[in-house]
Amino acid sequence: MKKCIVIGGGIIGLCSAYYLQKEGHEVTVIDQSGMDGGASYVNAGYISPSHIVPLSAPGVVKKGLQWMFDPASPFYVKPRLDPDFLRWAWAFNKSCTQKHVKRSIPVIRDIAVFSHELYEDIENEPGFDFHFEKKGLLMLCKTEKMLEAEIKVAHLAEEVQLQSKVLNQDELRILEPAVSSDVIGATFYTCDSHTTPTEFMKNMKSHLLAKGVVIKANEQVLDLPIKDGKICEVITKQGSYTADEYVLAAGSWTGLVAKKLGMKLLLQAGKGYRINVERETNISLPAILAEAKAAVTPMNGFTRFAGTMEIAGINDAVNPVRVKAIAKAAHDYYEKVTITEEEMNNASSGLRPLSPDGVPYIGRTKNCSNMIIATGHAMMGWTMATGTGKLVAEIISDYKNSLDLNPFSPDRTF
Repeated sequence: MKKCIVIGGGIIGLCSAYYLQKEGHEVTVIDQSGMDGGASYVNAGYISPSHIVPLSAPGVVKKGLQWMFDPASPFYVKPRLDPDFLRWAWAFNKSCTQKHVKRSIPVIRDIAVFSHELYEDIENEPGFDFHFEKKGLLMLCKTEKMLEAEIKVAHLAEEVQLQSKVLNQDELRILEPAVSSDVIGATFYTCDSHTTPTEFMKNMKSHLLAKGVVIKANEQVLDLPIKDGKICEVITKQGSYTADEYVLAAGSWTGLVAKKLGMKLLLQAGKGYRINVERETNISLPAILAEAKAAVTPMNGFTRFAGTMEIAGINDAVNPVRVKAIAKAAHDYYEKVTITEEEMNNASSGLRPLSPDGVPYIGRTKNCSNMIIATGHAMMGWTMATGTGKLVAEIISDYKNSLDLNPFSPDRTF
């Protein structure tokens, strides 16, 4: 048994704590927040093996430049003369190649499928009771151009054994009558599931506490002193804590904490927004609104509309222009749904940690021998969380890894 400290109480940190505890390790979770908000709580709740194409793909930089001056655009990058951002942007641009996409697809697919299986295991474990449905995921399209592009992605998914269908307008209407009349078709991934994130997070925290995991909320890490290539302790405002192994899973803040170790981890925060509609929408299936880059999820007791990727540093400010863009997209794709001003005013944001190549960082780093990094999952953090936690526990327990860790190396070059 080892004494472990997990820095970060989001979905990645809690899943790491869950699997470490299952292996008999003594676990403490430290988080700077109250552990009741952020990306782990405001995401679309998808467990989506279908999302196999990384954010860094051909054409993304060009589209980002086109959208840069549109405050309502689904993808916005705030230009700034920040060295960390410039290094990340350079590496992101280098990764936007077809060769990179082809190399990344099986890597992303494997950890997503692995995670999906683990979510199903947790759902069946005594003491867990959270919303989990395998209804699939629609990619709704309003134009022939977008439908053709989504069909190409569906074919890529089929090549790696992920089930999908192409639906014409009539077939789509039978499956989801709530869609607007000008939605011409969709691709449908039957391999995907969805959850209600707040339920899962509450369930997981209760489970960990019941199993003896110590959770230290509202404690900011001030320092991580190193001696002989190892972290000696975690120093917070409230005190100091020692362990044999340390897991750095602080989401978008991971890069800032890693600097305390002398590590220049290429990572940027990508802000997303969510609007909850707590009334009947008649939407029965999760969907991506393809042209608008927004997401819709029928959760337990409400419907969530989410979206946008805003790379503008670490801040939790809610931009009403971007919230309105999500609300407009909701009405455009579901003509009978109109999101109210009050619902928009209650919107929340969350920061997703972005690696430059769209592949997460999972593994040990040469900077210190008793530290495991687990971050950089972009929009796939919820999908990949259980798989990441399991891999972290395997590393610390000296077990054979369920997946090849080389593509996830925190020390990889770009």
